Amino acid sequence: MTQGKKKKRAANRSIMLAKKIIIKDGGTPQGIGSPSVYHAVIVIFLEFFAWGLLTAPTLVGLLSFLSAPLIGALSDVWGRKSFLLLTVFFTCAPIPLMKISPWWYFAVISVSGVFAVTFSVVFAYVADITQEHERSMAYGLVSATFAASLVTSPAIGAYLGRVYGDSLVVVLATAIALLDICFILVAVPESLPEKMRPASWGAPISWEQADPFASLKKVGQDSIVLLICITVFLSYLPEAGQYSSFFLYLRQIMKFSPESVAAFIAVLGILSIIAQTIVLSLLMRSIGNKNTILLGLGFQILQLAWYGFGSEPWMMWAAGAVAAMSSITFPAVSALVSRTADADQQGVVQGMITGIRGLCNGLGPALYGFIFYIFHVELKELPITGTDLGTNTSPQHHFEQNSIIPGPPFLFGACSVLLALLVALFIPEHTNLSLRSSSWRKHCGSHSHPHSTQAPGEAKEPLLQDTNV
Repeated sequence: MTQGKKKKRAANRSIMLAKKIIIKDGGTPQGIGSPSVYHAVIVIFLEFFAWGLLTAPTLVGLLSFLSAPLIGALSDVWGRKSFLLLTVFFTCAPIPLMKISPWWYFAVISVSGVFAVTFSVVFAYVADITQEHERSMAYGLVSATFAASLVTSPAIGAYLGRVYGDSLVVVLATAIALLDICFILVAVPESLPEKMRPASWGAPISWEQADPFASLKKVGQDSIVLLICITVFLSYLPEAGQYSSFFLYLRQIMKFSPESVAAFIAVLGILSIIAQTIVLSLLMRSIGNKNTILLGLGFQILQLAWYGFGSEPWMMWAAGAVAAMSSITFPAVSALVSRTADADQQGVVQGMITGIRGLCNGLGPALYGFIFYIFHVELKELPITGTDLGTNTSPQHHFEQNSIIPGPPFLFGACSVLLALLVALFIPEHTNLSLRSSSWRKHCGSHSHPHSTQAPGEAKEPLLQDTNV
């Protein structure tokens, strides 16, 4: 018994030490100014700008699919700042190892995929500090910042690598990643008030809270959450596959030059920034959250069908403009989830959405590659040479243009998004995402949130149940 008390006191001291990392002794949040959307925007920009310089993607997929709900749920308990620091640190940890040790680079990047869920924590951070009517605009700004970082950084990294060598690019990316970490430590204030957290700092965390499959089981227990997750999965699966192969497709099948591909990326990024800020805000105010999602899915169907049947370069440019409009879907979905979830559940619901997208990042490229394979379309990385600046007519990369469907995976993607659109039709405009389960109702009275205003007898259970094992 004495040993148990000692362990408990030691655990409490560890918890209080962790708390002091985020909260000063006087109780005021560390950081510069009050929590704001601009803090979240800077964190996202620096992280993805650092990786964009290297033109090397982080390892996501099944790892983030399992970890995103867990990290989101724990951020609901312990606050956002520590998990922003955790995700950014481990996501960027492989960058300096690219030149130090390739073996360690691949070893660390395999682990860092678990923490490649900064978006879920950032979206929960934004939800803590914005009103419902401001949230869609804030999410659009975060998504637009992500697009801006990917538009600018690859071109800068490629130029610096060509002129000064790859080592300078790795050093610069490492410096930017360190700047991001220092910014979180010094400038980012905690956004989640302690009174809004479902557990105090000394409360134990149950295995159910730490189980990455627990949130997946809870998804099926609420039809609204299930509809949203299915919509995200069906709509993002083709988008993830498209990212892995589209630019090779432009060069080999559509005969784009490297300069044309770079211009395409830049124009698409600029249009996406406009769509996710100005256009998204106007649509959310005029037609509502759900209709904005449906409109974004409609644009995505048109874009993918155009990519699939398009046989001329100008068709790709036109479809790219439509693709920019389809980028409003994800921030609109995130706003819907955030607006209807309880204040102490923002991390776990955003983690669920990010986890579904992580699963798509793992499955989408494999699916697109398989469809290209069965239609005998072989995409290979092409060398950029002086003779490669015009049209590429090399026989080994030539694709017979007598095919009726130039891009079969894109048509499959259009069908997938059409199913997502049909599912999204059943999502109500106004709902509450608190999950219910008959097996939980008997515990409702003894484990209710201390700040809850739940009516007597109401069977309402949060996504993150604070129980002991």
